[in-house]
Amino acid sequence: MHLRHIFVFFTMSAALNAATTPEAVVLLHGLGMSSWAMKPIESKLAGQGYRVVNLSYPSRSIHLETLAREWLPTQLAAHKISVAPRVHFVTHSMGGILVRAWIDDCRQRGIALPANLGRTVMLAPPNQGTVVAEKLAAFSPFRWFTGINGYRLGTSSASLPIKFGPWPANAGELGIIAGNRWFNPLFIFWFDGPNDGTVAVTHTHLTGEHAHRVLPYSHTWLQWRKETLDLVSVFLRTGRFERP
Repeated sequence: MHLRHIFVFFTMSAALNAATTPEAVVLLHGLGMSSWAMKPIESKLAGQGYRVVNLSYPSRSIHLETLAREWLPTQLAAHKISVAPRVHFVTHSMGGILVRAWIDDCRQRGIALPANLGRTVMLAPPNQGTVVAEKLAAFSPFRWFTGINGYRLGTSSASLPIKFGPWPANAGELGIIAGNRWFNPLFIFWFDGPNDGTVAVTHTHLTGEHAHRVLPYSHTWLQWRKETLDLVSVFLRTGRFERP
């Protein structure tokens, strides 16, 4: 076999492998949940050909900074995310803050983000914190129920979501879906405007976002709704929530 033929063979093989290797999507649930909370999204995206990595993480017992610096990079390496043509993230609630913490930790330590980093969709993220955590930060049952991270998701300048700053331009396109319905009346009087019972719509926004959509659903079940799943799918393909 001539050298030119060998070169063509390996070039075609590399192109074929790239075409057949699926894009990956990492799913991160919210505070106090586990991977079961993201099962509808997992099923939807797996059915569309993505390699879905639906992770459970100790959201109540390990600090967000440690999860971002140690746990998440370890998981990405273990699941061989680097071999995927692109890797996307879909998160619910505090899962979005975990991704922001990871990106911020990489920035602080001078670590480059993965070259194959694609798009991120955050569902009901407390990007500017939540008034619920702010009001209940000193309430012992709340601290017990939400663990070592819940009370740190308040709306003051010292809260974690505020600390991590805007969405960086090199982190790919960011789409955010918020809810504006609630079924738990306990906290509703703490909100000044539309909210999902846990996070105000205005507090889901993040400087640097590429698209934002509000749906008529509550915080806990936003990721189970068909309309949400359809929008997630569209954004991962196109970088926007409108169908082409």
